Amino acid sequence: MPEISRFFGIVIFMYFDEHNPPHFHAKYSEERAILSINDLKVLEGRLPRRALALVLEWANEHRDELLNNWNSLQATGEFTKIAPLE
Repeated sequence: MPEISRFFGIVIFMYFDEHNPPHFHAKYSEERAILSINDLKVLEGRLPRRALALVLEWANEHRDELLNNWNSLQATGEFTKIAPLE
């Protein structure tokens, strides 16, 4: 489970060899959600409203990097860290 980024107690990660559509996982405390990269919709799970807003803000800023990581993880298993939300 490669950790892609971490900010304000939120951890963003992706798994190797995941199913489509391209997505990432977000964890805050005991809550978890899976969000699509293309349209930033929650596919599964839930996060508190404030944490979700932060994740969406971050993901909107880094959508291209997220998609690059998704493609790289699927093809080679490699990824790069993405800057946290500041």
